[in-house]
Amino acid sequence: MTSLKPYLIRSIYEWIVDNSLTPHLLVDAENPNAILPLDFIEDGKIVLNIKPEAIQGLLMGNDILEFNARFSGKAMHIIVPVPAVLAIYARENGKGMIFDPNDADNDATPPPSNPAPTKPQLRIVK
Repeated sequence: MTSLKPYLIRSIYEWIVDNSLTPHLLVDAENPNAILPLDFIEDGKIVLNIKPEAIQGLLMGNDILEFNARFSGKAMHIIVPVPAVLAIYARENGKGMIFDPNDADNDATPPPSNPAPTKPQLRIVK
């Protein structure tokens, strides 16, 4: 089973944009696979404005989010691995979702199944 997290990120992003709000990502900047503007990292985290008017070429895949943006006038290609996304929310009202940073994204492991009944549970209905 695939991870639920990228689907939640995409759906919350769409909801925020549909309501004319500004989507922000809170990212764990210490993720070794992230490509981020180092000058804007604080306490190992960075907040990225991903409003369509602020970025170009947004691709939201199941493994990474990537886009082009300008930071202090300098163009940069940003890559954010999905596990590095700590939250997605609307700047104006804070509504969105916070993800557990300690979750190793184990959504690929199926949940335990309920034990099957030992015999059929049928009954006659008149």
